[in-house]
Amino acid sequence: MTNLDQTFILNAAFKAMDYEIAAMERAKSRLSDGMVEAVRLIVSSSGRVVFSGMGKSGLIGKKISSTLSSTGTPSVFMHPAEALHGDLGMLTEQDVAVVLSNSGETGEIVTLFPYLRRVGVKVIAMTGNTQSSLAKMSDVVLDTSVEREACPLNLAPTSSTTVTLAIGDALACALIEAKGFKEKDFAKLHPSGSLGRRFISVKDLMHKGSEMPVIKPSKLLREAVVNMSTFGFGTLLVCDENQKLLGIFTDGDLRRYFQKSQSPALDIPISSVMVANPMRIKPEQLAMEALKLMEEKSVTALPVTQPDGTVCGFLHLHDILRSRLV
Repeated sequence: MTNLDQTFILNAAFKAMDYEIAAMERAKSRLSDGMVEAVRLIVSSSGRVVFSGMGKSGLIGKKISSTLSSTGTPSVFMHPAEALHGDLGMLTEQDVAVVLSNSGETGEIVTLFPYLRRVGVKVIAMTGNTQSSLAKMSDVVLDTSVEREACPLNLAPTSSTTVTLAIGDALACALIEAKGFKEKDFAKLHPSGSLGRRFISVKDLMHKGSEMPVIKPSKLLREAVVNMSTFGFGTLLVCDENQKLLGIFTDGDLRRYFQKSQSPALDIPISSVMVANPMRIKPEQLAMEALKLMEEKSVTALPVTQPDGTVCGFLHLHDILRSRLV
């Protein structure tokens, strides 16, 4: 009989979450040698981590595999049934197989196991039955057992899938720490994502070589105006013969020069009107840092320099905006 009473519905939801929270706490208390062995096995492997599982376990395996791949541990998912019909060819003896089965007796998994051994891969089992066939045949066992499912019928995979996913996330996080995976590494694997874009560096966006609006200090203001128009940035970097940054000159500086001077001249060296010792940024700094500096100082462009003051690039606000950083 249907019951849509608000209190009834919320109590059912709270009860389910309580079951899953309790299951997670028990799983946390069991983490020990198995997790350590799994991390060491994966880190020492020169191949990929190949996940395999049927049904809901397979779906959880796909998610964990995706998390590993996005955090520096190459991983793929192999469907057990498809593996028995040719996909086993994706495995090499350098790989590590992670096989998921709550019961540890899933037919397709048990059938697949001898062929995993034939290839020569090491096997990590994620199972809710540490006495199962899968557990006994594996090199490492991660215990995903639960006392009961959160499902009120104690049938639908709920607590068990939550615990398995959580242990998979714990494995991924432990691998991140063990491998020394950093934010810059994450950005390389997520170039189009909003998270990855946060770690784009200045050198990824800056103009280099002939694209840099560079001018020699001896050049006349008349030439500088033409060059400024040619480059289209509204900014010129004044550099010596060794490409060392001496100053900067912008269209704003040009306007201020004409406003202040009673008899403005165009046949004067750019060095006489440039802003000396301008703000600059390093190529390895984050584009977000460049944007913050631009906002704080109310500028739209920054020279990019090496520690010795040599100009190696030029970054404009438009370059940051085009990257969809903000």
